[in-house]
Amino acid sequence: MPEGSPLIITLFLAYFTIHSLTASLWLKRLTAAHLPALMPYYRLLFNGLALLLALPLLVAVVSYPGEPLWQWTGVGFYVANGLGLLAVVAFLFSLKIYDMDEFWGLRQLRERVGEVREMGPFRISPFHRFVRHPWYTMILVFIWSRDMGASQLLSYSLVTFYLLVGSRMEERKLIASHGEVYRQYCQRVPGLVPRPWRYLSRMEAAQLMSQQEG
Repeated sequence: MPEGSPLIITLFLAYFTIHSLTASLWLKRLTAAHLPALMPYYRLLFNGLALLLALPLLVAVVSYPGEPLWQWTGVGFYVANGLGLLAVVAFLFSLKIYDMDEFWGLRQLRERVGEVREMGPFRISPFHRFVRHPWYTMILVFIWSRDMGASQLLSYSLVTFYLLVGSRMEERKLIASHGEVYRQYCQRVPGLVPRPWRYLSRMEAAQLMSQQEG
């Protein structure tokens, strides 16, 4: 274990706990019931807190780099960095698909939304035809294609664990919201790792979305 491991683990576990708690429907409903004036700001505050709490994590990892484990060279350098670049480009492209005003909380603030918005309508973006959690997949591709030190390995392992657990927690809410349609979607599309034999064509995605609309 690299020097500073207890601090890194503690900070990550604290971050994961706070992030999961503030993302929970339970806390949102509690806030709506007792502090309704805060609800239009909730999503904006949630994202701001997530970014603020990430700073100590970055400082800890940089402060305790640990022993270098591997560095991509030769063909591996081009493959790894090509994958990393592909993940970044895909993420930037995805920003045009998602409702970023809704994601950051600007729409809720502008429209003075006071109630808890459980889940939006079921939509399958081009990326969601291949994996159920494309942003998580992009994050994993990017971090695991970097040069690796001991602290990075520890940190990235913790992030991977949280994304795996977080995706399961998120899907419980999606199943509760969308029911059988989302169950069918899960049967057809993998969670994080794309597989050539498991994806939805454009027509199949449209048909699946129309089931809920109907």
